[in-house]
Amino acid sequence: MSDLKRIPIGIEDFKEIIDKDYYFVDKTLIIKELIDNLAKVQLFTRPRRFGKTLNMKMIQRFFEKTKENNAYLFDGLAITKAGEKYMKEQGKYPVIFLTLKELGTSSFEKAFDSYKKIIAAEYSRHKEVLNSPALSETDKQRYNALLDFTATDFDYASSIKFLSDCIYKATGTKVIILIDEYDVPLDYAWQNGFYDEMIDLIRTALSSSLKTNDSLEFACLTGCLRISKESIFTGLNNFDVHSITSTNFTRQFGFTETEVKSMLDYYKLVNRMKDVKEWYDGYLFFKDEIYNPWSVLKFLKDAVTAPDFECQAYWSNTSSNAIVKDLVQNADLETKQKIETLINGGTVKAELHEEIVYADVQTKIDGIWNMLMLTGYLKPIKIETVDVMRVATLKIPNKEINYIYRGIISDWFREEIKNPDNESNKLFEALIAGNAEELQSEINYWLESTISYFDAQELFYHGFMTALLTKHKDYLTKSNRENGDGRTDITVESSPRRNIAIVIELKVAKTLDTLGQKADEALDQVVAQNYDREYKLMGYKKVIKYGISFWKKTCNVRIAEE
Repeated sequence: MSDLKRIPIGIEDFKEIIDKDYYFVDKTLIIKELIDNLAKVQLFTRPRRFGKTLNMKMIQRFFEKTKENNAYLFDGLAITKAGEKYMKEQGKYPVIFLTLKELGTSSFEKAFDSYKKIIAAEYSRHKEVLNSPALSETDKQRYNALLDFTATDFDYASSIKFLSDCIYKATGTKVIILIDEYDVPLDYAWQNGFYDEMIDLIRTALSSSLKTNDSLEFACLTGCLRISKESIFTGLNNFDVHSITSTNFTRQFGFTETEVKSMLDYYKLVNRMKDVKEWYDGYLFFKDEIYNPWSVLKFLKDAVTAPDFECQAYWSNTSSNAIVKDLVQNADLETKQKIETLINGGTVKAELHEEIVYADVQTKIDGIWNMLMLTGYLKPIKIETVDVMRVATLKIPNKEINYIYRGIISDWFREEIKNPDNESNKLFEALIAGNAEELQSEINYWLESTISYFDAQELFYHGFMTALLTKHKDYLTKSNRENGDGRTDITVESSPRRNIAIVIELKVAKTLDTLGQKADEALDQVVAQNYDREYKLMGYKKVIKYGISFWKKTCNVRIAEE
């Protein structure tokens, strides 16, 4: 397949993709929509890894006036077929491009240092304006101070506005400002305790450059969230927000089904469409069905060389899962039940609030559900008005996100049972004492306490029991081990002394009424298949045999002891 185009994993520069002939999914009509939309400032909110940076780089390459002519980059693409009106705008404007991703650090001091470097780099990119007689000596001194890191904090906070003024003075052409991932520093600041300092910096930087800026042609911002106007965008008029519920720009971020089919066909993988749809589809931007572009590209990269390659949860390794972890760790009983409903394919309802107020995220459950929706961990399948309020019906989008939830829940559960003061000690004591009644009570306690998913049936309960039994250093827990005439679900062996061995068989009941019957069947299987034979031959003094059945959050325990 060496003659096929390469897949652009992690390449965010539009020019590099075109120049090096990578596979490119044409999103250039976003430029047409930008020109047709008369808003001075436009904010695009989409989940992480949905092509925001690539689109911003593409917009920069289209509009920016440079020494080299970049028009060739758009040859044959959709924007060139949209009409001469749009191509006349190509290469016409000076552009300020800033990405705030690098401000995602653990302290305000580090974030501010990164901000200074980002500003200095963009000032350096436009430093030819220093040769213009339109700039005063005072302007040049301030400009140079921002270049060599000697400017005041106020100068840095207002540096975007000042740069636009200098460029406008020098060129006579108003400036396009592009700010990518504007909310990343705010997210990190909230998590690390310096939100107030960071919000002051971002508010000043954006307000001065976007509000009543006579040097501005138009501006575009991207981010995952829309931070509330009260926090950042106060007083900003002619400001359009294009979120996942908006009616325009719906197909310009992420891949449509038609685009995915074309890619799979190009790479001779059209037979994998069903798998790709189940794992990476499911996002809804207004009414358009959208695939996660990062995960689709990662899958293609693997599947091109191994066509039977199984789908993976690629997004879990790239996107911050902190909001899901917080939800799981701080969930009360009602929230746990809603999480279970979601991961078992159900839905939850929440009042829709697309403007995020960080203070509400941890104090209001609707704030958490909204954050999960805006970050891509839930999708709105229906939005309706109920008693004046907009209410969203939310669902997990696909298998990939379901996998992420389950992984976080499993990690949380393992951490819970590591706590030396928790109930798992009582459970283990009952297990080795052969106290079936107490063991049943303790397992039921943990079933009620944890967040469960039941569509995997016995596999879920198998993992649940194994996790409960693996924390004790004096006992060795094994899973799916060959014993006697079959394979035992779980065994527990005292080590190093050969005192006690425990054999456990698990069954899942279809109804509550058959719970006891299934526990009997499990125990009968242990006896009939001689699962204790090996331990008798090894000289264990005591072998305890358990049959345990489950139905949702209830279990039944049977015991046979020798």
